[in-house]
Amino acid sequence: MAATAEPVARKFGPLRMMQGVTAANLFTYYVAAVTALLLFTFLPQFQPFLLTEFLGIPESRQGAISGYLTFFGEIVILVSIGGWGTLSDKTGRKFVFAMGFLLMGLALFLYPYVTNLFMLFMGRGLFALGSAAVTTMLATVIADYVVDEDRGKASGIQGIGNGIGALLTVFVVLQLPKIFMGNGMSALEAGRLTYWLLAGVALVSAAAMAVGLQNRTRLQKEQRKGILQISKEGFAAAKDPGVALAYMAAFISRGDLAIVGTFFTLWVVTYGTAQKGMPTADALALAGIIIGISQTMALITAPIFGILADRMNRANAVIFAVALASFGYGSTLFVADPTGPAIFLVAALIGMGEISGVIASGVLIAQQAPRTIRGSVIGIFSLCGTLGIMTATGIGGELFDHWMPQGPFVLFSLLGWVVVVIGLLIRHRIVPLNEQANAVVGH
Repeated sequence: MAATAEPVARKFGPLRMMQGVTAANLFTYYVAAVTALLLFTFLPQFQPFLLTEFLGIPESRQGAISGYLTFFGEIVILVSIGGWGTLSDKTGRKFVFAMGFLLMGLALFLYPYVTNLFMLFMGRGLFALGSAAVTTMLATVIADYVVDEDRGKASGIQGIGNGIGALLTVFVVLQLPKIFMGNGMSALEAGRLTYWLLAGVALVSAAAMAVGLQNRTRLQKEQRKGILQISKEGFAAAKDPGVALAYMAAFISRGDLAIVGTFFTLWVVTYGTAQKGMPTADALALAGIIIGISQTMALITAPIFGILADRMNRANAVIFAVALASFGYGSTLFVADPTGPAIFLVAALIGMGEISGVIASGVLIAQQAPRTIRGSVIGIFSLCGTLGIMTATGIGGELFDHWMPQGPFVLFSLLGWVVVVIGLLIRHRIVPLNEQANAVVGH
C-alpha cells in the first residue's frame, strides 16, 4: 500500500489531482488537448484544397490519394507510437509531448513547398511521427495527473478541449483561405499562409509543453527496465480482458475519427463541386460548417458522457459508446446529398458517438493499465487506434472511390457492432485494476 500514490486535497475544478501534480501542469495538458485536435483535424480537412489548388489533382483520384496518404501516415505512427509511449516511461512525458508538437510544426512549415505526391507523402510522414507522440501523451498524461475516480470527468473536460480545437479548425482555420483570397491573395498564397499560421501554433504548443508539464517522476527516474522489456509488457497486458476491450475500442474509436477527418470533408467537397458546381473554397467552407455541427455535439456530449463514465461500469460505458457510434455511422446510408439538410442530423449523431467512444476507451485503459508500464500500455492502446485508422483509410479510400462515399462509414459501423458483441460476452470477466490489487492485498 505504501507504493500507491494517494490523492491529495488539491483540486483543479472538479478534479482531484495525483500527488505532485499542480494546477499549472493540468492546465497545460488541457491547452494541449485544444491545440492537438486543432492540428489533427486541420491536416486532413485542408487536404482537398491542397490536392486541388496546389497539385491540380482531379476529383476522381482524390478519394484514393487521401486514403493512401492517411494510410502511409498511419504506417509511420504504427512503427513509432509504441516507442514513444515506452520512451516516456523512461524519460518523462514532457519531452515526448514537446517533441511531438515540434515535429508537427516542422511538417506544417514545409507543406507549402510540396510540388508532387512524393513530397506530399514525406510531409505526411513527418507530421505523423509527431502526432504519434502527442496522441500517446494525451492518453497517458491524464492517467498520470488525475485520480481514478475522477478520470471520466477529466476525459470529459479533455473532450471539451478537443471539441474547441476541432471547432476552431472548422469555423476559423478552414475559412482563412476564403478570407485571404477575398483580400486579393491567390489560392496558393492563401494556402501557404494558412499552413504557416498552423505551424506557429504547433511550435508555441511545443514550448508550452516543455515549460508547463510535470518533470520526470520518481518512478520514471527509478525505471530500470529496458525499453524492449517495457514494450513487451505492454503487449502482454492484453491478457487482462479489460485491456483487451480497451484495445478493441481504440481500434474503432480512432478509426471513426479518421473517417470523419478524411472522408466527411472529401464527400462534401467532391459532391459540392461536381454535382452542385460550387467553388472548392466554398465547398470546403460548407464542409467545415457540417463538421462544426458534429464537433459541437461532441463538445456538448463530452462532459455528460465523462460524468456517466465515472458513475457506471467502465466496460459497459465502452459497449454503449461503441454502439452509439456504430448507429451514427450506419445512418450515413440514408443520406444521398451530403450538402442537404439530412446531413446535419447524421453529423450530430456521429459527433456524439465519436467523442463517447474516445472518452470511454480512454477511461477504461487508464483504469486497467499498471502504473509501472502505463506509458507502454497506452502506447499499445494508441497503436491499436493506428491500426483502426489504417483500416479506415486504406480500405475506406477504395470504398469511397469504387463503391460509394458512405462506404468507409458503413465499414466501421459493422466493425463497431462486432466489438459491441465481444464486449457483451467478456464484460463480466473485467475487474478494475484497483480491485485486483485490493484482492491480492486482502488475500
